[in-house]
Amino acid sequence: MFRRLRIRSLRSKIDLVFAFALILLITLFTALLKRSLDRSLEEIQLQERANIHYLYLYYLKHGKIDTDYLASQNIKVIDGGKRNVVLKHLIGPNGSKKKFEVIHVRLHRYILINNDRFKLVLENMNRPRFPLELALAFAGALALLVFLYLWIVRSIRPLSELKRKIIRFSKGDLDIRCHSDREDEIAEVANAFDQAVQTIRDLIQARQLLLRAIMHELKTPIAKGRLLSEMIDDPGRRERFHAIFERLNLLIDEFAKIEQISSRNFRPDFHRYKASDILDGSIDLLMLEEPGRSLHSVVKKDFTLAADFELLTLAIKNLIDNGIKYSPDRHVDILIDRPRIVISNRGEALPHPIEHYFTPFHASRSGLGLGLYIVKSILDIHKLDLEYRYEEGRVVFVISEQRESSKESSRSESAGRP
Repeated sequence: MFRRLRIRSLRSKIDLVFAFALILLITLFTALLKRSLDRSLEEIQLQERANIHYLYLYYLKHGKIDTDYLASQNIKVIDGGKRNVVLKHLIGPNGSKKKFEVIHVRLHRYILINNDRFKLVLENMNRPRFPLELALAFAGALALLVFLYLWIVRSIRPLSELKRKIIRFSKGDLDIRCHSDREDEIAEVANAFDQAVQTIRDLIQARQLLLRAIMHELKTPIAKGRLLSEMIDDPGRRERFHAIFERLNLLIDEFAKIEQISSRNFRPDFHRYKASDILDGSIDLLMLEEPGRSLHSVVKKDFTLAADFELLTLAIKNLIDNGIKYSPDRHVDILIDRPRIVISNRGEALPHPIEHYFTPFHASRSGLGLGLYIVKSILDIHKLDLEYRYEEGRVVFVISEQRESSKESSRSESAGRP
């Protein structure tokens, strides 16, 4: 049972410990209170027996009841007459015939004396003494326990705030401050994290500044080269230079977007698009002179998915571009069959597990080793899965929706049908 009980939250553990402590405190107080009341009741019972014994001896000696003594013992005579109306009422026709009995009627304690000498109904006005000292001790212990609980809960409250800020930081929000002026371990952790955030923020800003400066410096010669290409008389060569400079300009824009994605300082703009339209956009980004010679696409069963058009077309473009680059026949086959987009080409199997290529700047035969890293980052943003397999001499990449996303997509498409 205890193995199955898993309490992950620190607050839950504290609540559980103090709940056990409160239950033990209440149990201990209840047991001590009962014991104290039982002792007080035993004292009253012993006093009653002593009083009755004294009354019996006094009656034998003087022939009457010592009412003054009973008054001094806080005992009241209810019925001492010959008819004993109260006595008969309390005992009843089928009641007890004992010579001495104590009964309780409506929180009153009555002493019934029914012997051959005299018959009496007495009410004992004494009550079991409530242990005031024990109650005060319990109240003090309870107040201390509540104070300790509130004090500890207040002490760990900054952890919740720190957790929220860490979640915000993990989502790309760098404008957070966690500095604390307190002098405990939680404050030390918060201050260390605040310093780490500041360092990361400075590094990201320095990297962004460097990349922007590099891209700005690259755009200037590209613009100049494009202007100079206008001076070329041959239309074919002029168009070729235009395409080259346009390609370079597009690559710089892609690097800018990749930089935003890697720094998580980017908010995608999701809309629903057909997979075939996204594929067409990816082919346009390739800027192939004759797409039909390098690509063969088949739309078996089209489907829609929520996507940032620019990002997802960039990811699929990179997969197709890699397929063309590494296949011996420079040819890639593409299949759209809901809920998958399959991109395959002839070539050699990857020498490492696919997870190795999801890290930036991995070992690559050509390039910087960023292709699959960029693809995986974009697909993660879209909550899409990327599967790799090698079968019959072909490298196959499959893009598919995750299970939950696939169910939502099916519901939205069925809702849109007449």
